[in-house]
Amino acid sequence: GINAEYMGIDEALKEASEGPLKGILGFSNEELVSTDLIGVRESSIYDSKASIALNDNFFKLISWYDNEFGYSCRVVDLILYTSKIQ
Repeated sequence: GINAEYMGIDEALKEASEGPLKGILGFSNEELVSTDLIGVRESSIYDSKASIALNDNFFKLISWYDNEFGYSCRVVDLILYTSKIQ
């Protein structure tokens, strides 16, 4: 079965992706391949379907990213943020 602690981690990452990390961390429970993530604005997409609990204390979390586009989006965010600082 699915480990209860793993489910807590999974839910926490989903909540973060919809809350304070929205636009930075994405969440997916669909089967993904690397080409699915081309042009995604988030820095990282947590892959719930591919992540697993190896035992009660060890979890394998999978997260995807588009190295160029996601990074570029964060640079733009930083430029916008610093332009507002006086």
